[in-house]
Amino acid sequence: MRKPELVLRRGDDRLFERYWLPRLEAGGVGVQICPLYAADVPAEAARERALAQEAEFRLAVDECANRARRVLTRDDLDDPRLRLVLSMEGVEPLEGDPDAFEAWYALGVRSASLTWNGANEFAGGIETPERGLTDRGRALVRRFVDLGVVLDLAHASEQTWRDVTDEGVQFSVTHAGCRAVLDHPRNLADWQLEALTAADGVLGIMALAFAVDPAAPTLSRWVDHLDHAVAVMGIDHVGLGADFVDQVTASGEPPLEKHQLGLDGFVGPEDYPELVAALRRRGYDGQRLDALTSGNWLRVLRATLPEGSRPG
Repeated sequence: MRKPELVLRRGDDRLFERYWLPRLEAGGVGVQICPLYAADVPAEAARERALAQEAEFRLAVDECANRARRVLTRDDLDDPRLRLVLSMEGVEPLEGDPDAFEAWYALGVRSASLTWNGANEFAGGIETPERGLTDRGRALVRRFVDLGVVLDLAHASEQTWRDVTDEGVQFSVTHAGCRAVLDHPRNLADWQLEALTAADGVLGIMALAFAVDPAAPTLSRWVDHLDHAVAVMGIDHVGLGADFVDQVTASGEPPLEKHQLGLDGFVGPEDYPELVAALRRRGYDGQRLDALTSGNWLRVLRATLPEGSRPG
């Protein structure tokens, strides 16, 4: 099977409003990270691909302005509508130039991971574990701090982790699991969980079968990852990071089969009530449950995003 092509639309009118927004609302989602992704195209095409995705994101938000809004400042988090945070999953669209991020910030990007799995001009990914931050990467990380951008170390190499830790900046991980529960390169070792805690970050527990447990892709096993993270990091540093991809269409192919990549009974945002029920069965309730489902990520966003308000 060819790699899924991550796109927002394929010519359907108001696709976000008709397909995704009802599912997000059914699941009680208040804040959603929306990544631009261009690490799977030739380097010379990455910027154009991400710009096209940003244009579709902007159109989707504008079409649903009465029900959704972009998050640009911390004040936007108080809006009652669905709040959408534009991010980058890999900074390949910068074409190797850290100064190029200024234009993407102006377009609304407020969270970014340095790499996908492969290395680029800024940092190493998990496929290159001994490659870390380059000088360009260090400059970009420092600029993120100045601007108020959430640094995401999902997909980063272990050496990149060490180098970012040496920079002494706050960072988080939007989607990963725990290597102590399942030994997989996309999952984090305990030393990484401890470094993430020291940086006052949050780990979003990923809900894809290959990272949770291919032999038992269940919500119970997902909670095993969360339990371990809470045991190592404390309740204030763990949250949700489902990374839904079952609805993505491979280029030129029909939609992927249900449950192909997600967990049994948890493949889309409309399934969040099932996840909350699984957390309750494991003993999470009250303030502890609120911290996991929303409070911890909101704390990171409020601490990182710039001050200010805007109309609309």
